[in-house]
Amino acid sequence: MSYKFLHEIVNEAVSRNIPFWKVVLEENCREGGISEEESLEKMRGMYQAMKEADQNYDKAARSASGMAGGDGALLETFRRQHNRLIGDFLTKVMEKAVKMGESNACMKRIVAAPTAGSCGVIPAVLLTYEEERNVPSERMVEALYVAGGIGEVLAESAAISGAKGGCQAEIGSASAMAAGAVTYLEGGDEEAIIHAAALALKSMLGLTCDPVGGLVEVPCIKRNVSGAVNAIVSSQMVIAGIRSRIPPDEVIDSMRRIGSLLPACLRETSQEGLAITPTALGKKQEVS
Repeated sequence: MSYKFLHEIVNEAVSRNIPFWKVVLEENCREGGISEEESLEKMRGMYQAMKEADQNYDKAARSASGMAGGDGALLETFRRQHNRLIGDFLTKVMEKAVKMGESNACMKRIVAAPTAGSCGVIPAVLLTYEEERNVPSERMVEALYVAGGIGEVLAESAAISGAKGGCQAEIGSASAMAAGAVTYLEGGDEEAIIHAAALALKSMLGLTCDPVGGLVEVPCIKRNVSGAVNAIVSSQMVIAGIRSRIPPDEVIDSMRRIGSLLPACLRETSQEGLAITPTALGKKQEVS
């Protein structure tokens, strides 16, 4: 993508009086040499794949390691209870985030958004929003372009890979993308979109990548929940009128610098952090 900074997308949208998502759509068409309808159809397909992964969740499925599976069903049961501290919306977001992460671990079809390890964040937020707010599917596709544009800038200017930037680059990026997307759906303008992304990303800076046994299961799946809820909270702060004191593009650059400072052992090598706790090492021996 030719845009390396979020403010470039905002400036283009404002100068031409078109929405953020439209700028991203046009850039996708230019980059891929495809028509707008072809691009839209591909994005519709991705959103449908997210829906199907959610609908086809199998509560009995377990990953080959035995570390993942069944927790999505526990959250579904929890959601149907009435003695909860949190409301239906966030509870459903939590449920869908875990279900998507577990489906990935069990080798089901998912959408890497932006990575397989962070695949639960964006679907959890957007699918819940559509269900709870009864939003037309085409508007949800537009929100995916918003998320995609933010993700492209993150990939260009920082990283979206845990091996390169730690988990902040995976769950953090997904959370920022989801925050921008839901802010668009909530009626936020272009500046609001990128400030929601900034607030979400700021809360994830420095997050290490330390998967048990090198598998994106523990602690990755539960981190999808944190990323999804963080996206909603960040969006709501922006809708309330709050803005990031640090400009969004400077937040992204900070993630880049932090990622480069993280030692290799904390960047998806499973050589430190949670990955070398006694329990994790014991589990690694079981599955090796």
